[in-house]
Amino acid sequence: MTERGQNAIERTAHQFTVGPSHLRWENGALTIQIDERVPLLGNKVQGTIKVFPDQLFNQVVELDDLGKHRWGPIAPSARVEVSFTNPALQWHGNAYFDSNEGDEAISKPFSEWDWSRAHLKDGSTAVIYDVRQKNGRERIIASKFNPNGTVESFTPPERVLLKKTAWRIDRNMRSEQHGGTNVALLSTFEDTPFYARSMLKSRLLGEEVISMHETLNVKRLESNIVQFMLPWRMPRNPTRMF
Repeated sequence: MTERGQNAIERTAHQFTVGPSHLRWENGALTIQIDERVPLLGNKVQGTIKVFPDQLFNQVVELDDLGKHRWGPIAPSARVEVSFTNPALQWHGNAYFDSNEGDEAISKPFSEWDWSRAHLKDGSTAVIYDVRQKNGRERIIASKFNPNGTVESFTPPERVLLKKTAWRIDRNMRSEQHGGTNVALLSTFEDTPFYARSMLKSRLLGEEVISMHETLNVKRLESNIVQFMLPWRMPRNPTRMF
């Protein structure tokens, strides 16, 4: 994807356009049409992603003390179909769809966070946002999203320190310790100097679960070398940036 300015953005009641790519709702599904290019090499990235929510939720949660950053779990559980022509690939599976918005850069209030999502046996989805702020305070959001559209809060278990990433950033997981059960790192899908996305096996709400997990280290994100590297990973169209 490419960061683009205000003149490349258009929104209607059913479609959101960013440059040559767009998102739109149709027949109960979110269709994402991607038409981009790979940084540096310029190869085309073209295809369609369709997200079919199991249930939509109208909830907004504040992530920081001042309420300047907000999280909206639109569809914590969904089905996804991916079909690309460039590169040629197709797959389908489970999905998660949310939104994050902010009135300032994430580097201002946050120092780091860990996030996780797990499917439970009753068809619900458990999400934990474990946020550490620069003012020293923590905000921990633990919510269970039920198939009937209701949301329940639950008490998050203790924080468990995981193995550092290849880029040597700390990552943690909230997991119940029962009968010697340990958190197991199954796979790491994305490993960058400031961010990691992984699949873990842990225990939550009395069940052994498989969780998608992410760690964000804001101090690393702020570093000069990472800021220098970012445009090479995600190009920027500077015209009238917000």
